[in-house]
Order: sequence, then structure tokens, then C-alpha cells
Amino acid sequence: MSTVDTAERRPRILIPARFSTSASALRYGAEVTSRNLVEGVWAAGGEPLMVHPHAPGGVADPDEVAARLEVADGVLLPGGGDLAAHWTGQDPHPTLYDVDEEQDAFDLAVARIALERGIPLLAICRGLQVVNAALGGTVVQDMDTEYGEGRHHRHRVHATAVAPDSALAAVLGEKLDVSCYHHQCLATLGTGLRVIARASDDVVEAVELEDPRGWFLGVQWHPEDTWAENDAQLGVLRALVDASR
Repeated sequence: MSTVDTAERRPRILIPARFSTSASALRYGAEVTSRNLVEGVWAAGGEPLMVHPHAPGGVADPDEVAARLEVADGVLLPGGGDLAAHWTGQDPHPTLYDVDEEQDAFDLAVARIALERGIPLLAICRGLQVVNAALGGTVVQDMDTEYGEGRHHRHRVHATAVAPDSALAAVLGEKLDVSCYHHQCLATLGTGLRVIARASDDVVEAVELEDPRGWFLGVQWHPEDTWAENDAQLGVLRALVDASR
């Protein structure tokens, strides 16, 4: 793990919070993010900034969101609950969970603005699906229903193959094991996305943009799960921080 010069200002990595119905010691609903995730961003040299997802009634003001992103050197769209199906023009599936229209609208606005302005962007799990939806793509609503019982990737570590001609291969190599937690995955790709990694069962595990305005990577797995013991996964977070300097 590299030592970060504490005299150098850490790149500010903006992370939209996740709504939670409760948290220890709080009397109201909470806004949270994964401790593993923020500690991983810190270990990679970044300054994690959790921000309030403001999109009342499921409508985000693009100008307001853009103004709030001005403080960010980079953006990380984290995992979380499912997107409401209407964002991808699909019918809702009974297995959808933790859907929040305000969360969705804010994340989608963040994704669009970051991509349009070339702000370095790392999208993890749900975050990848948000980017795909923002670019006109769709998701498999439930992998067990679509592919057969037991095909979801919840609590699963599996082998992944990375395209050798991708920037990701330079960070992770062409073969690696990744930690996953998801029951949905990408179906139709959004405009401009290119698959650069697949699981052994052919599920899309990572994408890049064919013609990005700035640095972008989307991964279906959770690098924050294993960064402390796996330097390659820390490398995913470090790539975002380095691109944000």
C-alpha cells in the first residue's frame, strides 16, 4: 500500500449517501455509507465526502446537482438498493428491494453530469446500473428469474476475466476473483459502453466508455469488500483517486 503525503491535499471524492430507516443512537432515519468504502477511498489517497441525495418527489434539479458537484475532484457512485424499474422502461419485478425514487433521481443526475463534464467517476454495483440506465440501457430485473434458480451473485466470490486491451487489465491483470452482492445485472448496454470484464457465467462485471470525456470505470463487484487484503482491489479505488488529482 502506498503512503500518501499528508502535506498534499487529498482529492475530494464525492459519494452520494444512502437512505436508511434507522441507525444506532439516532432517533430518526439515517443517511449512511459503507465504512469499508470510505476507508478504502482514504487508504487510496482520497478524501471521501458523503453528500445528501436531494431530489424531492423523485425529481432532481440538474443545475443544483451540477453546482454541488463543483466541490468534487472525483465521484464514486456506490452500491445500494434497486433502481425503480421505470427508469429503464421496464416493469417492476416482485424481488425489487429498497427502492427510493429520490435516491434514484439524484444518482442518475450525478451520473449524467459527471459523464458530461468529464469528472472522474467510479461506479460500483448499483452505481454501474445507474450509469447504464442514465445512458439508455436496461438491467436484468432478477437473475434467478431470468437465468434459473441460484444464478444471483449474492454473497459470492467468483472468477472474472478482464479484457487485455482495457485500462482495467493494467490495474488488476486479466484474471481475478471478485466479491459480489447483487441479484440484478446489466442487460442492454447503455450508449457508448463497452464490456471489459465478465464472470465465468458470462455476467457483465465491468464496463468502460468507448469515448469518455473523463476517466470512467464501472464494476459490478465490490472492491471495498477486499481492498484491505487485496492490493489489486485497492488499485481500483486508487485509480479513481489518481485520476482525480
